[in-house]
Amino acid sequence: MTETYYAGVYWPGRPESLEACSRRAALLFQRLAALDPSLASWFEQAASREAALKAHFTPDAATLLRFFQKPRYQLGGGELAFSAWNGKPDDSSVINFACGSPTLDTVDLCVLTPPSKGLAAERLLSVSAITQLLRAMVLAWEPTWGVFTSDAHRDEVSEFADVGTFLGWVTYLARHRGTVPPLPAPVRVEPVEDRGTLIILTPERLTVGNPEHVALARHVTELLTRAGLLQPMLP
Repeated sequence: MTETYYAGVYWPGRPESLEACSRRAALLFQRLAALDPSLASWFEQAASREAALKAHFTPDAATLLRFFQKPRYQLGGGELAFSAWNGKPDDSSVINFACGSPTLDTVDLCVLTPPSKGLAAERLLSVSAITQLLRAMVLAWEPTWGVFTSDAHRDEVSEFADVGTFLGWVTYLARHRGTVPPLPAPVRVEPVEDRGTLIILTPERLTVGNPEHVALARHVTELLTRAGLLQPMLP
């Protein structure tokens, strides 16, 4: 079975203007383009692949603002939701984000789904690349919590997959969540400027088929839960 992976960052609803959201999104797209060539070109999602391939766009702040002003991307109350595809059938990546929710009882988010196989997957599914990817998402969106992991691993270690409560291959915790305690090898911890901390569980690709990976994730989850760092995003 080929495991599928995703990167996601999440934060309680944060009222922001369309201009602010477009600047954040443009910063992320800029960093993605520098990370891998498969993430340098983007298309609006559409009803069919043929239609999407006619909707190429340059993801700068001005272009994104024009998109965000369209009624189809606005959810009401200032919140927007947007999706884009990299236009590569064999190395397909999709990004979705919601920004500008006016209330704290809503979770805003940005989720990127990289390819599960192919040359781009081999490049992107390395600990170096996913660390850079999650770091780029953190610097763009300033989230509270983030994760890069496989869907299967998430389902294995988290009964309800509540945002903020489980550990992935790489996990981000904002500084205000608390201090990360000492963690056992091979776990590695890296700061993200003054924003928070990345916790890198294993140097090799984390898979649910490896019982040592699952056991390590459970153990470190217990340590972080005991330290009060893995809490639901919403009360």
